[in-house]
Amino acid sequence: MTPTGQPIDVLLVEDDPGDELMTREAFEDNKIGNALHVVRDGEEALDFLYRRGAHVDAPKPDLILLDLNLPKYDGRQVLEKIKSDADLAPIPVVVLTTSSAEEDILRSYRLHANAYVTKPVDLDQFIRAVKQIDEFFVQVVRLPTR
Repeated sequence: MTPTGQPIDVLLVEDDPGDELMTREAFEDNKIGNALHVVRDGEEALDFLYRRGAHVDAPKPDLILLDLNLPKYDGRQVLEKIKSDADLAPIPVVVLTTSSAEEDILRSYRLHANAYVTKPVDLDQFIRAVKQIDEFFVQVVRLPTR
């Protein structure tokens, strides 16, 4: 929630059910009152963001947590599309992925990712990382108004 107590909409783009579950647990364990919306591939992420198909009533997210290794369109393609669209570009995108490859880190920042976080394997560390992302992007940083 924002410093004023307003919940935000967070879009998680994640194809791994285990990582989705850990993210949900992190939100619950940390009593994060934000709405977590989950899509499972790059195509569905774009449908959500452009309010197409099953996501015609989707809210515009305030924060996107984006995995890189996705089916259909990978996270790099989704990130490039988001940051090249004037309406979507202001939304902060945190790349949250298992990859620690320098080329993925550099490319993500070149595509204007707002942060790059390598997913910890340990559940407690993963929960702590999600909590820190929430605290930084929701409580410390001022997000653009909808």
